[in-house]
Amino acid sequence: MMKLSLAIVLLLVPAFAQAWPWSHDMANQISIKPQESADLKNPGMRPYPKNSVPIPGTTSLVKDMAASEKQLNPIPADDKSVALGGKLFQIYCTPCHGYSGKGDGLVGAKLLLKPFDLTAEQTKGRSDGFIWGYMTFGGAVMPSYANDLSATERWNVINYVRKVLQNGQSAVAVTPTAK
Repeated sequence: MMKLSLAIVLLLVPAFAQAWPWSHDMANQISIKPQESADLKNPGMRPYPKNSVPIPGTTSLVKDMAASEKQLNPIPADDKSVALGGKLFQIYCTPCHGYSGKGDGLVGAKLLLKPFDLTAEQTKGRSDGFIWGYMTFGGAVMPSYANDLSATERWNVINYVRKVLQNGQSAVAVTPTAK
């Protein structure tokens, strides 16, 4: 009888422990509940936090590739933009597109569908917005870089592709320096 009682207690303890309401923090937080009115003492919005208001050229309202093709490049293709675009190209683009931009990178060579040749006439005929949209939304085998590169950084990469790669030059390989 003692063993049976002990067995029942050992089986019931975990069952009660699992059903115990340990924490209701998520349910009892300070927030407006459904069907509850807002604070009428302070109607209206609070001011925007610092650096939260969009700056022209840093955000995009483009929702798909068709809309992105119509976009114009807001970043002038000056030396600073091209240099930054070159650095970003080496980091994000050379694995697939290669240093020459011809789609001959180490990763691109192993893909079933080859990356775009960024120096080809077909690519030269595309709008900057098309390339920007491809970088933003991705393509057949190309991932989206919207989370990795800001809108301005993507435009800088396009300036680099247009000014350097499509003029017959190639990206300079970054070689580690000895310490």
